[in-house]
Amino acid sequence: MPYISLNPATNKTLKTYTSWDNHHLSTALRHAYDAQRAWIQTTFCARAELMNRAAMLLHERVDEYAGLMAVEMGKPLREGRAEVEKCALACDYYAVHAEHFMQTEMVQTDANKSYVSYEPIGIVLGVMPWNFPFFQVIRFAAPALMAGNGCVLKHASSVPQCALALEQLFRDAEFPQHLFTTLMIEAADVVEAIASHHVHAVTLTGSETAGREVASHAGQHLKKCVLELGGSDAFIILKDADLEQAANFAVRSRFQNCGQSCIAAKRIIPVAEIADAFVSLFIGKAADLKMGDPVNETTQLGPMARLDLREDLHQQVTDSIAQGAQAVLGCEPTPGEGAFYPASILDRVTAKTRAYHEELFGPVAIIIRATDEEEAIHIANDTRFGLGSSIWSRNSEYAEKLAQQIQAGCSFINGMVRSDPRLPFGGIKASGFGRELSYHGIREFTNIKTVWIR
Repeated sequence: MPYISLNPATNKTLKTYTSWDNHHLSTALRHAYDAQRAWIQTTFCARAELMNRAAMLLHERVDEYAGLMAVEMGKPLREGRAEVEKCALACDYYAVHAEHFMQTEMVQTDANKSYVSYEPIGIVLGVMPWNFPFFQVIRFAAPALMAGNGCVLKHASSVPQCALALEQLFRDAEFPQHLFTTLMIEAADVVEAIASHHVHAVTLTGSETAGREVASHAGQHLKKCVLELGGSDAFIILKDADLEQAANFAVRSRFQNCGQSCIAAKRIIPVAEIADAFVSLFIGKAADLKMGDPVNETTQLGPMARLDLREDLHQQVTDSIAQGAQAVLGCEPTPGEGAFYPASILDRVTAKTRAYHEELFGPVAIIIRATDEEEAIHIANDTRFGLGSSIWSRNSEYAEKLAQQIQAGCSFINGMVRSDPRLPFGGIKASGFGRELSYHGIREFTNIKTVWIR
């Protein structure tokens, strides 16, 4: 089947690409393996020079890449530029810090000399989603390449132009040919790539279903695996919170990227004393978002990435309303061409609704009112997901104590959940395992080797 690049704002086809056959795939994997064998011998200084060059190209091409994301997956230009700049930041970060993160650690034992070394593992297969088509790739590729690994990318089939642009980026930065390769393969062929003896580890960002399948195959072939899956992040507002600030960040966190983010504030949980006041502010600010063509500089909310995703989201919404949730803003698809869905809010969501238990991957916020802080923490943990969380309070020390009770990979106090190259990123429970970014991320795909000498 062909790869189809579709503009979600118009539902018109931009380009089509032919998928590879098995011979093409096996040849590409072999070339990547050969390139990585030579790459191991390079110094960190030499790797850093190329990675800095990639960062420079990202800065130079920020408008080009933002425009590509706008037409291929519907990301507004201002958000696309921010994504490209974040990619450059990650490249620069690992160019500077990789050598230190990979430094041999001397350990005192009964040996004359003993230490722990970090050695590259080989070829890392990245199975990546469409929602952040550049940063999701860079955040695994930059540390993996700086560690001495090679990378092969199976990107989402709906963003082939972004996938090929990333391959060209590393080629133009003068990384060795084939060291970073985009695999133009179907989802079914991922299994063959995992099974190949040329692939040594797998990292996936995507749905819980995809994660379970990839992890299963990686386990069968004894390949190291890192998964960053879905999330249904709690956004807790305590009675002493700055409601204006909390409402501003709730809108930004929930509706950026048209709500298509694993770490969006998907479950808004205000305590009873301030619930009415907060919800009123939140509705007003969400209603002011300007929806439109993502290539328009004033657009704040573009289309969803595909029509089928919009249909799935709306079914979750209509089912939840039938189960007792109240639609207080939006909650109806926008008529006309494209996959547009307005900023929407469901209030009075309870455990009897789909919205309470499922991830809503689109521009729909759900309000779950808590009687007090204790119930707010219970609601935050009453989910199979465990990616991010945030708490809003003027008493940050008290909020920090509450955050320690939340089962999630990260907790932010008076700030929206986001990834940062300096901090590890990942989840627990059905949100996956393993970590990306920081020194934790670069060491995930290394052989942590003990050396003992007498």
